[in-house]
Amino acid sequence: MKNTRRLWGWLAVICLLSFSVLLYMGKEIYQAAPPIPTVVQGADGKALFTGEQIRRGQQAWLASGGQQLGTVWGHGSYVAPDWSADWLHREALALREEWARQRFGKPYARLDVGHQGMLDAELRREMRANGYDAASDTLTLSTARAAAAREVAGHYQGLYGADPAFDKLREQYAMIANALPSADDRLAVSAFFFWSAWSAAADRPGEAGVSYTNNWPHEPLVGNAPTAANGMWSIASVILMLAGIAAMVWYHMAAGEGEEPAQVPDADPLGRLKATPSMRATRKYFYVVIGLLLTQVGMGAITAHYAVEGHSFFGLPLAEVLPWVVSRTIHTQFGVLWIATAWLATGLYIAPLLSGHEPKHQKLGVDVLFWALIFIVVGSTVCGWLGTLQRLGTDFSFWIGNQGLAYTSMGRVWQILLFVGLLFWLFLVARALLPALRNPETEGRSLIAMLLLSAACIGLFYATSLAWGQHTHYSMIEYWRWWLVHLWVEGFFEVFATAVIALIFARLGLIRMASANRAIVLETIVFLFGGILGTLHHLYFTGASTAVISIGAVFSAFEVVPLALVGFEGWQTYRRGGAAPWVARYKWAILCFVAVGLWNTVGAGLLGFAINPPISLYYVQGLNMTPAHGHAALFGVYGMLGIGLMLFCLRGVSEAEQWDDGLLKPTFWMFNIGLFMMVFMSILPSGIYQAWASIEHGLWYARSPEVVHSALMQNLVWLRVPGDIVFALGVLYLGRFALKLLGWGGRKAAAAQRA
Repeated sequence: MKNTRRLWGWLAVICLLSFSVLLYMGKEIYQAAPPIPTVVQGADGKALFTGEQIRRGQQAWLASGGQQLGTVWGHGSYVAPDWSADWLHREALALREEWARQRFGKPYARLDVGHQGMLDAELRREMRANGYDAASDTLTLSTARAAAAREVAGHYQGLYGADPAFDKLREQYAMIANALPSADDRLAVSAFFFWSAWSAAADRPGEAGVSYTNNWPHEPLVGNAPTAANGMWSIASVILMLAGIAAMVWYHMAAGEGEEPAQVPDADPLGRLKATPSMRATRKYFYVVIGLLLTQVGMGAITAHYAVEGHSFFGLPLAEVLPWVVSRTIHTQFGVLWIATAWLATGLYIAPLLSGHEPKHQKLGVDVLFWALIFIVVGSTVCGWLGTLQRLGTDFSFWIGNQGLAYTSMGRVWQILLFVGLLFWLFLVARALLPALRNPETEGRSLIAMLLLSAACIGLFYATSLAWGQHTHYSMIEYWRWWLVHLWVEGFFEVFATAVIALIFARLGLIRMASANRAIVLETIVFLFGGILGTLHHLYFTGASTAVISIGAVFSAFEVVPLALVGFEGWQTYRRGGAAPWVARYKWAILCFVAVGLWNTVGAGLLGFAINPPISLYYVQGLNMTPAHGHAALFGVYGMLGIGLMLFCLRGVSEAEQWDDGLLKPTFWMFNIGLFMMVFMSILPSGIYQAWASIEHGLWYARSPEVVHSALMQNLVWLRVPGDIVFALGVLYLGRFALKLLGWGGRKAAAAQRA
């Protein structure tokens, strides 16, 4: 512990400074967020929308599907349009057409080049004019623009209603008819879309040529193009990333010289381990993990297919009972839940293993927590499903149903219950670990301290899901949502899992405990140095100031630095697998950790940095480049990590004769090959094609039915099928393996082995 005291000090300083800056930037976002005027009116004084309608429209949009059905400012799902970009383009076309007919008596397309150029220039001036008066809290539009806004509002009111004229478009958007039964809510959602588009084009006061969203989305008609800050900080991020990687490689090579390899024991140090009652009680968690994974894969296949047929699944009208909003919500939410469940169960398993101490009634606590988690998962899913089908309104959606926010969609009541459950999990882990931490003779106290600290962060930081309310400004909802998705899921869970792996390898004798103690603290410093403030790269275009771009670009570049060497560490992990014959019993868990290293480099590193620089994200936010990174990182890194941890824990609570490596081999390879096929044969190519469309014509076009339902995109969607099938077979093999551990088919196999 003394050898790492200085590193712990640096870790504390970095966390303190980073979170201070992140909170300060939250204040900046709050102050720089686009204003919501009391009234939006035309030059004649007639009101178009009220501020109350804009706020109500935000709630109505989220209740009708929100980020599960299209995006606002680029965050959400990718079959329906980005409503901000869609409104902006439609309004610009309507206004230009209005002028052409008023002034020249014919459509814009029939004007000569000179008149078209004149109208184009005037359109940019009109759309970029702010029009907001802070003193009266009023936004005033020209008479012609007000007429254009009313025309576009009619489009969205018809789309969110039951007008049969919009049936084809709704099918292309995978959108159910009458998504908002109330006419008042349909008008309100139009007001919200108008406001989000106005924010994207109107110049900030005192900043000519820079809108509230830093000129996002790309829209040539209104002069939305990358700002100078966007380009400059993108260049800086690339330079800093290269410098950071060079420094990391230099340090890694220098620190590795002369380090003695671990003396691998002749026998498995955990071979005689007797699992405690609470350790055995974690076994059922892992069966739930497999069930959630299987459900997620099924919902993912259905959701992907809706991009082709809209409302049907191979001709079956499945959307009548399982609409896109529900299938995508389950797919994204279960992805987080099964991975988190695997890691939480690992914490409950490994705490008594490390300390050698089984607290009183620990098994009872593990059992109670299990059934509480089951209640939360089933309850939140069913309520969200029913709320969507029955269109039960904004209050039901926010409190009990589907909040409409990607990766954190469950209603507030379920979030509160989950937060309580996580605190209880922290209590169970801490009471088992503390005896080992208090004992000065315990080997690896730094690792145990890091494990406990990261567990505390997992439990406590879920409170950020409670930081927004029904009436919170959309910019601030996004700010707090990324605290949860980026810091909770991608940050502290990864530190927790890294500490667990280091402890496992150290206890197995594959790495030296002293080296692991120092390495885990150092790696956490490097990871959190970029990771905490790297949260801001999700917020470049959500109504934030230019400062968010500068800080987010710099620190998201540093996020990539430790990932550059993770693949090398994965290779070292693989080499440890042949250190002694007994290590073979952990072969597939170790290979899962190897896969984590490779996917970290490819999915989180290469594909992540492909979209992180501001200039790149400007053009590809809201396109399939993001799910290419998301699939490779979420399953390739966190998923494979969860499966590796699960296999390690199951090994300790299962009978040796029931363990079948023959089933784990196809599981492992089908997972990795299927994921590779899915990402590189389908999702990434479609993202590249959309990126070209966005750069060439604007984001509205890249997300339009002309592109999303083009022959090329449809073929790329179908090319997901082979990878999906291979991946799904991997899940089935894993399920078969788990059933065999229960003894299903085990007797026959054991008899065959004896024969």
